[in-house]
Amino acid sequence: MKKFLGLTLMAVAMLGISTVSAQKMARVNMQEIVAAMPEYAEAQKNLELFGKDLQEQMEQIQVEFNNKYADFEKNQATMAASVKQMKQQELQQLQQRFAEFQQIAQQDFQKKEAELSEPVYKKAQDAINKVAKAGGYLAVFNTAVPSLIYFDEAQLVDIAPLVRKELGIVETPAATPAKK
Repeated sequence: MKKFLGLTLMAVAMLGISTVSAQKMARVNMQEIVAAMPEYAEAQKNLELFGKDLQEQMEQIQVEFNNKYADFEKNQATMAASVKQMKQQELQQLQQRFAEFQQIAQQDFQKKEAELSEPVYKKAQDAINKVAKAGGYLAVFNTAVPSLIYFDEAQLVDIAPLVRKELGIVETPAATPAKK
């Protein structure tokens, strides 16, 4: 009886191993997919414009400070002590305002970046999910940020062409060198 139970357990284990090895695995570089999407280029353009606007505002504050500081330096010798103290406080407040604006601008930029990139990444993820389900893949590994200690990329199916097709991204042929 013990021998029969041992053989049964071994047969079940072998069946389990063969079932696991029959599962399909795939890989995709999500960064390459996202970078190829037209929505990504549009998001980058919008983010650049937003950043440029913030930079212009910071430069305005800096110009205001520089002008007031130059005026202070030029006229401080003839200023009354109370006026001099008031101008120094004004310059300190302007410096503080600039530092606060820089911090807020950086946070706003990061929020805007997340707001613009989230729909792009979601669309790419949805396409990967659709292709993976349609292909019957058990798992899809993102090779842009590998989180596994080891996996044999050659054994994994690259589904990037299928995902690009799902997203409507047209493959552009590589440039051929000009003949002399």
